[in-house]
Amino acid sequence: MSPSKGGATARERRGFTLWLTGLPSSGKSTLAELVAKRLRTAGHPVELLDGDEVRLRLSKGLGFSKDDRDENIRRISYVARLLTRVGAVAITAAISPYREIREEARREIGDFVEVYVKCPLEECVRRDVKGLYRKAIGGEIPRFTGISDPYEAPESPDVVVETDREAPEDSAEKILGALRRLGYLRSESGDKRL
Repeated sequence: MSPSKGGATARERRGFTLWLTGLPSSGKSTLAELVAKRLRTAGHPVELLDGDEVRLRLSKGLGFSKDDRDENIRRISYVARLLTRVGAVAITAAISPYREIREEARREIGDFVEVYVKCPLEECVRRDVKGLYRKAIGGEIPRFTGISDPYEAPESPDVVVETDREAPEDSAEKILGALRRLGYLRSESGDKRL
């Protein structure tokens, strides 16, 4: 097997799941895309599991009760585990509001890096281009995370990014630095793209 662009063969490359969690409009999708682009440029096989897209395709028909939200996360974690197992990078950008189900995903997947995309509620409301917070505050959307349904922040995430204080590129670099520190990316390759 010949070496890939990143310097490691596909067999030597270790798959992992990068799990971004945070309030709606905190910046999860933006960061997931930035990190995915950097990893792909360096030759890593990457699949992005965005919460909105997964809800349309994999979890269609599920509502927003706690049981349905947990089932949605179980489905995402199952797909992420399969990707991780074959040496790919699975990046999830899903609110995943409940701590217990994220811990279940960590146990199931194994090679799991939790990123807390921290952003104050007021800033998330300000950024909300879809107007969902406004509707939730007005009572039009029941069980909306951060308004009428809880968000349980991680107690010991592998990395915390503060999107109200950091530029997206700086947050992405912080995530990549954590992946290097945790041994998921090889820093000895000298690849400046990572």
